[in-house]
Amino acid sequence: MKIKRAIRKADFINPVVVAKDGIDALHILRGNCCQEGLTPPYIVTLDINMPRMDGHEFLQEIRGDTKLRNVVIFILTTSDNKKDIASAYDHNVAGYILKERSEESLLEKVSMIENFSNLVVLPR
Repeated sequence: MKIKRAIRKADFINPVVVAKDGIDALHILRGNCCQEGLTPPYIVTLDINMPRMDGHEFLQEIRGDTKLRNVVIFILTTSDNKKDIASAYDHNVAGYILKERSEESLLEKVSMIENFSNLVVLPR
């Protein structure tokens, strides 16, 4: 829940859609649920430690999808496991960011992702 608070406090300019887990995120991105799929460009942030489908499974699934394989993804997680980090970069993530206990630090990291999305040109 800290991440949702940090997103609200960051007052994003860009729209934010929150998924409850990796499977829900894939349904949203692919438009398999009640709503239309999201219109690119977009940035995905995900945790390695998610229920039902962990971050590694999500990355494997999204990178294997021809329509989604170029999505910009940031990992935002508490896992500092070297294998998790290596696997994430093997799946071409844009960055692996460690969450910290402090909400202010999390707010700074979430704001950095928003700034990134406003600074770069993303593929359409």
